[in-house]
Amino acid sequence: MEKKLADAMAELEATQEAVAKAEAELREASFTVRSKDRAVEVTVGHQGELTALRFLEGKYRRMAAGELAASVLDAAERARTQMSRHVMETFQPFTQPSTAVPELAGVDIDWAEIFGPAVLEAPERAAGRRGSGRLRDEIHEDGEDDHDV
Repeated sequence: MEKKLADAMAELEATQEAVAKAEAELREASFTVRSKDRAVEVTVGHQGELTALRFLEGKYRRMAAGELAASVLDAAERARTQMSRHVMETFQPFTQPSTAVPELAGVDIDWAEIFGPAVLEAPERAAGRRGSGRLRDEIHEDGEDDHDV
């Protein structure tokens, strides 16, 4: 019994150290993504916050306001999704049960609750869903309404 308790304590300490290391690495993480139309590039930090925005090759000058906004949102959403998946991959080992002490279950994390259900979709499927044009249509319609005023 003492051996099991010592093994459990050792694994707990190793897990705590690994979590601290993962958190430190994630604090430095960022992802940079270009919009599908390659007009903008955004960088998000470890919490999904927008840390940089670049307009590429002057394309923004030839775009309607709604198109430009949709490009920024597209790139930001894809970068945030990449960051979310990176966080999931980083913490995935902690969700598995202990190999040394089977009584220690892994941490149960509801990723969909944290990041939204889209983060659980396959990247190809999520990209297709986002490419539906719905957001662009709504922004375009808002722009039309502004001209009627």
